[in-house]
Amino acid sequence: MKAKVEEVIEKMRPAIQSDGGDVEVVSVTAEGDVQVRFHGACVGCPSSTMTLKGGIERNLKTYVPGFKAVIAVDVDGKPISE
Repeated sequence: MKAKVEEVIEKMRPAIQSDGGDVEVVSVTAEGDVQVRFHGACVGCPSSTMTLKGGIERNLKTYVPGFKAVIAVDVDGKPISE
């Protein structure tokens, strides 16, 4: 599943980078939970929630069988509250 998640994120990366940010896949669990970490301009940006839910989550639900949830984490791996 991680390879498919990486593939989907890679297709989205140019749009995210065009705004000065980036996204990293931190982990993918067997249960279908995906942890991502934002970088650059995405860190602390109010639009990152929209990117997470409206972009990343929507695409993972569409293209990754078994996907359950996407969770943004900070540099310490702790979930970022929305």
